[in-house]
Amino acid sequence: MKNALVIGASGGIGSALVEALEVRGVSVTGLSRSRDGLDLTDEGSVARVLGGLDGPFDLVIVASGALEIAGAEPEKTIRAIDAQAMMDQFALNAVGPALVLREAGRLLPREERTVFAVLSARVGSIGDNRIGGWISYRAAKAAVNQIVHTAAIELARTHKKAVCVALHPGTVATEFTRKYLGRHPAVEPAAAAGKLLGVIDGLTPNETGLFFDWAGKRVEW
Repeated sequence: MKNALVIGASGGIGSALVEALEVRGVSVTGLSRSRDGLDLTDEGSVARVLGGLDGPFDLVIVASGALEIAGAEPEKTIRAIDAQAMMDQFALNAVGPALVLREAGRLLPREERTVFAVLSARVGSIGDNRIGGWISYRAAKAAVNQIVHTAAIELARTHKKAVCVALHPGTVATEFTRKYLGRHPAVEPAAAAGKLLGVIDGLTPNETGLFFDWAGKRVEW
């Protein structure tokens, strides 16, 4: 990898990815809402900020997202659904990455191996859902998995060596997850970033459109 673009670079995992890539000697462009005004819930913001990039990037990672938005916590039951809270989840966790993927054809080189990765979550897996709850967040992540899979099919028509995947980073100890960790084991952002980059290193164009966890194992849809 020579040039990387990290969306959500001010977050726990995003900043760790930037640091890990820079240690490797990769030239990194890191973008976030707080530092660069990139608001994934604002179509005009995405077009303006990404439109100002030259590229190409042989690695693009969308590391943005949120479990709790505007104080709305994950629902424990379908009876707790709030329409606005659900729309907020979709706007940031599904539509936002889709808007970035819309620019993929221009940002990625056509003749070289390149990776476009979107951080998803195992709870977005329909087949792996055994306990219910967290409906809005689950649904938004399931939606972004479909978006990634569909974008990968289209991207392969023009970028034969491109790999477009959804990645589950595991449970990472960040502000994003801290109040929900409970007894679940969690890794620090630096460790998660290293594992994710290890998975990215091993991906081939034959694996485009798939969903992998931090250990490189396939996650069912």
